[in-house]
Amino acid sequence: MDDTQVRHSADPALRTRAQTLVPPRTRLGAFGYRLQAWLESGVARVSRQGDPAVYDNADFPWVAALQARAPGIRRELEAVMSGAQELPNFQDILEEVRTIQRDCRWKTFFLAAPGMDCRRNAARCPATMAALRGVPGLRTAFFSILAPGKHIPPHRGAYNGVLRLHLALQVPEPAERCSIRVGDRICHWREGEALIFDDSFNHEVWNDTGGQRAVLFVDFARPLHPPWHWLNERLLDLAAFTPFMRRAARRQRAWQKSQQR
Repeated sequence: MDDTQVRHSADPALRTRAQTLVPPRTRLGAFGYRLQAWLESGVARVSRQGDPAVYDNADFPWVAALQARAPGIRRELEAVMSGAQELPNFQDILEEVRTIQRDCRWKTFFLAAPGMDCRRNAARCPATMAALRGVPGLRTAFFSILAPGKHIPPHRGAYNGVLRLHLALQVPEPAERCSIRVGDRICHWREGEALIFDDSFNHEVWNDTGGQRAVLFVDFARPLHPPWHWLNERLLDLAAFTPFMRRAARRQRAWQKSQQR
């Protein structure tokens, strides 16, 4: 991201990750709170690219090749979006996002996720899948489509051991009214360019335009110094066995079956 795409917010309370954890209400919750804070502080210390809210694309040499494939990825997105009304809402797949999303204005098309069978979707997007093979430590990938006027309220990701990339494929005008805040930084997408950020920072999204915003949404393992990178990868492998990802896998299968009728 360059300076024309990122600016600072006036709210200094958003500049650190510490304010993003929800205060616990039980003893077990207090233990989990301390454990997560300890784990995330450790990840931040051994991160190869430091601990910013928003990253410089130059820190990831493979991003240029991904951006070069954006035109082909966009063509596949457009084919998928031709049946946009049939696409699942995010909460139809991942029930837990109901805390921030309950309407029909955030559509998804999953291509990869822990424990999820996305082969039928992936077969429709060969150019996109070829591009994703160049993403080290790929964990999740899907097309994320926001309807006009959509606002995703402030929230944070589950764990800072992954980083998030948005490859902007369709950005409506005026572009300055389509934005994401990560921590105290406000960013604007540019078609064909990637935005990389740490979603464990408090963040929210606005599409205050009359058009749809679509990105290729990618989560990948955060690069850490050895041996922590290996340990982080093994921890991320466990995601496929969590109850919420098992439910998501079942919901994805159900949606795919519904499309065969």
